[in-house]
Amino acid sequence: MFMKQEVIYALDFDGVICDSALETGISAWKAASQIWDDFSTPVPTDEQSAQFRQIRPVMGTGYEAILIVRLLNDGDTVEEIMTNYHAKVKGIMDSYALNVDYLKKIFGETRDQWIKADLDNWVEKNPLFPGIKEKLQALSERGIWYIVTTKQERFVKQILKANQITLAEEHIFGLDRNMTKEEVLIELLAKHSKQKLYFVEDMLPTLLKVKNNSQLQSVKLFLALWGFNTAQDKIDVKELAIELIDDPSNWPETV
Repeated sequence: MFMKQEVIYALDFDGVICDSALETGISAWKAASQIWDDFSTPVPTDEQSAQFRQIRPVMGTGYEAILIVRLLNDGDTVEEIMTNYHAKVKGIMDSYALNVDYLKKIFGETRDQWIKADLDNWVEKNPLFPGIKEKLQALSERGIWYIVTTKQERFVKQILKANQITLAEEHIFGLDRNMTKEEVLIELLAKHSKQKLYFVEDMLPTLLKVKNNSQLQSVKLFLALWGFNTAQDKIDVKELAIELIDDPSNWPETV
């Protein structure tokens, strides 16, 4: 059956499959509380979680969430952080002499501890977007698809398993691979040279990197409007050769 498949899906995870903003913010707050002892609460308030969700569209990789909640705890506003995001997070890293490997490690370990203590609660804070579960279950039965994410793979597997979604381990390309999304897509193109590759992503800057890569001109790009993108992203994308999807359960058919 797979020989006849014309399209292969490569899907981002956070913001396309999983609405992880609440869990990411809580995990980041817990991790930050281990680094700094001046956090006002052990977990963010509802207001702080809402602020983190607003900032989430400009965050690149999960560990940056720790830096975002540090800024929020310090009193920075959502607008201040989003307007000067990269300088703000770099300033925190420089001020406290933090490095990326350490932040990734403590962020992953914090999630591991939460999962060990209360897996059901952790999964509950990582809901799938409406219609996604059924879409992916159907896709698993009749097609080939991949996850291309900056999330650590063990957490992707936990969420898929909890939602009864089957996907082979070798089809999950996460942070553990130390590959950019463009590098993953180049590899998938080589593997599926006879088929069309569709890449579904919620972050416009990521799609632009793919669009501007000369080796990826044949990849069809989609922006998931339900994910972590800004109002400006939704305006800017209209000028680009990127298709929009506004319903998580209504993607172009693959077979």
